Amino acid sequence: MMTKKTDEFITTLEAELQRHANMEIAAQQKAYMKDNFEFFGLKAPQRRAVQKPFLAKAHLPSKAEAIEIVKALWQKPQREFHHIAQELLKKYIKTFEATDIELLEWLIVRQSWWDTIDFIAPRLVGGYMKMYPNQRQVCIDQWLASGNIWLQRACVLFQLKYKKDLDTDFLEYVIGKLLGSQEFFINKAIGWILRDYSRIAPDWVTQFVQDTKGLHSLSRREALRLMKD
Repeated sequence: MMTKKTDEFITTLEAELQRHANMEIAAQQKAYMKDNFEFFGLKAPQRRAVQKPFLAKAHLPSKAEAIEIVKALWQKPQREFHHIAQELLKKYIKTFEATDIELLEWLIVRQSWWDTIDFIAPRLVGGYMKMYPNQRQVCIDQWLASGNIWLQRACVLFQLKYKKDLDTDFLEYVIGKLLGSQEFFINKAIGWILRDYSRIAPDWVTQFVQDTKGLHSLSRREALRLMKD
């Protein structure tokens, strides 16, 4: 049940988004996102300006209230609500508990598209897995076996921000489980994380691409994009 504080947060936020709405831009954004979501028509810088006071440390709700807000925003049709919800949840990453992986999964499988997954996976799941490494294997195995392409994409991308701390053995394990997929969003993600890691370890990425039979051509092409001839 929503408390007065959480209800006020959402009501005030919605009023601010409505005040800055631009239906012409909203139509363009909806088309760009394949008509999957409605929009208020705020471009990213404007949306960040609107959300800033709501995410100010001095005014943050309790974690329990924040989770209520996140879930309520996630069920609204406009994409700006979803972007603000995940930004709000990021404020609580240092207080994540082991069971919060259930919330992250709940978000991943609802209102799913690349833009939210590409925030949740590296910024939220990635942080969670560093805090609870003993949860990593069982969670990732479940997500890989789920058949849900967004959970699988999260498996690939959760190490995206790890840089030199990326676990190559585990990345190789995840990619190995997804070889043979014809899903664009999976193969693109594989190429993306390999390309990003090539900034840190180009020799490893080159060798991995050469040695991995069955690596999709899209993944291979993306992985080697930054390599010198």
